[in-house]
Amino acid sequence: MTTLTIAAWPDPIIDTLGHDPRSDYVERFWLPTLGPTSLLLLRRIASHLDREPDGCTFDVADLSQSMGLGAREGTSSPLFRSLDRLMQFELACSPASRTYAVRRTVPPVSRRHIARLPLSLQRAHEVWLEERLSTSPLEHARNRARRLAFVLFEQGDDLDAVEHALLGVGFHPSICRESAVWAHERHRVAFEAVAGASAASAAPAVPAAPGQDTAA
Repeated sequence: MTTLTIAAWPDPIIDTLGHDPRSDYVERFWLPTLGPTSLLLLRRIASHLDREPDGCTFDVADLSQSMGLGAREGTSSPLFRSLDRLMQFELACSPASRTYAVRRTVPPVSRRHIARLPLSLQRAHEVWLEERLSTSPLEHARNRARRLAFVLFEQGDDLDAVEHALLGVGFHPSICRESAVWAHERHRVAFEAVAGASAASAAPAVPAAPGQDTAA
């Protein structure tokens, strides 16, 4: 069995100002540059690192098949070509054979690559940039941390595990605690609302008393 070892590649600036690989920004503006397979791989790795922030190991054939790439394990396989493409754009690096450090946060697309996007996406990026400039870096980092924390609660993590995962990504400790508590409370409220609605829909209907007008 051929394995692949993946660790996070932290960067204080990118981790504060960048984007989650599963975000709308990355799908809209990075996808045309990276290509669908490399972006899917980046997202798959990000999800695993959310659950295992200290690093994870993949069975190469299993990972490749799960992405629809077949069971090929060689360095010329689609999976390793996708990793090479991530390295080309400095979203991954390889300190040793079959060992990679991968960004958990993606930087904004460079001007050079923005210029190669379709005109509709170039205009959309200009709008996004204007909106981004009106938001402080701290508020942007807090919003990112809150979204990630909510996703982790959806996966079943507890409060301490979520806070630890946020620290592993590189968020400031004060943002980690605040964001974890914020997401925990909203996840609890949402879960209770869904549970209440399910219980109400499952409750048996009360039969009408004899002679009662049920159309009233």
